[in-house]
Amino acid sequence: MLKKINVIGTTGSGKTTFSKKLAEKLDLAYIQLDDLLWLDDWQETPDEPFFEKLRNQLDLASEGWVVDGNYTRTQYITWEDVETVIWLDMPFHINLFQSVQRAVTRALSKEKLWENSNNQESFQRMLSRDSILWWMIKTYRKNRKKYLERMRNPKYAHIQFIHLRSRKEVQTFLQQL
Repeated sequence: MLKKINVIGTTGSGKTTFSKKLAEKLDLAYIQLDDLLWLDDWQETPDEPFFEKLRNQLDLASEGWVVDGNYTRTQYITWEDVETVIWLDMPFHINLFQSVQRAVTRALSKEKLWENSNNQESFQRMLSRDSILWWMIKTYRKNRKKYLERMRNPKYAHIQFIHLRSRKEVQTFLQQL
């Protein structure tokens, strides 16, 4: 049975939607790394307090957890006890489409992005060098290479990797739980 899960994937792959559904379906705690990292006004929590927040959330989730996100600097914490890593590896065009669609929707709605900060998407930010769209374009190939290397790394042989490559595979996976 799945109890300690980390969902990874490039920006726009559907990590948050999938992670929430997975946590609900398995009755596990949902932990969103973005919510732990981002402070008001797009300030990042410094590493040590960020790591402490993450450790606290993991400790509170004694029945199991689904961690949504893949900050490299937190991997040594989450992958210490993780049993399963689910990689949402969607094609570039799907990630790009979803990233644009999400950014535009959020900029129009002015919704708060995370519970613990006041951050919102804006058209100005969406078109800036700090844009989540630009980030996705810059990191897509690099992330794919990094995740493939980790799946093959003997250091992580204790982890069950599940590699989902399409929306259909994601839906089938959730339905079969």
